[in-house]
Amino acid sequence: MRPESRAGLERAALVLYLAAVVALTSVHDSQVLAAALGLVLILAGRQALALMRRVLVSVGPFCALVSASYAVMMAPAGRFSADYLILVNLRVAALTALTLLVVQRIKLARALGFSRGLLFVVTLATSQALTLRRVVEDYRLALKSRTLVRLGLRDRYRHSAASAARLLSKALHQSGEIALAMRARGFFDDDAPR
Repeated sequence: MRPESRAGLERAALVLYLAAVVALTSVHDSQVLAAALGLVLILAGRQALALMRRVLVSVGPFCALVSASYAVMMAPAGRFSADYLILVNLRVAALTALTLLVVQRIKLARALGFSRGLLFVVTLATSQALTLRRVVEDYRLALKSRTLVRLGLRDRYRHSAASAARLLSKALHQSGEIALAMRARGFFDDDAPR
């Protein structure tokens, strides 16, 4: 397939994804949301089980915490609704599964290649994410290699705060470096050839 037609297909898929996100956030029927989740899993094909596992790992703890908090707050007041809880969790699962599938199948840089501004945002976000993921892993391994016993909660909080401060500093520095590199390659020039 030619690169131009591939980019066009990915652009169309991205527009469909955005329309699906708006539709899924507007629907208030559990059956429709369950059907949407099922459709996403069907579209995933052989990777459906791995996709569902990723959904559970990424939003499972959050959904469990929100669901438990909702139950604790609403049950004593007599306003607990299991239907509402199912609706919210199905919406989160469907949106997350759809997003993970789209990220897996669409190259954002190619799909957004028609706009230099959007391409800049995608390039910057991708480079930042990769750099920060490596830094977080380095900090985790450094802490693990320097401790013989399990740290207390206070020490873990201090380490997390120091790591977060360093990550913020690294992100600011890295974004400046990326912007300079892109400017050196003529990315911000209005008359630069595409």
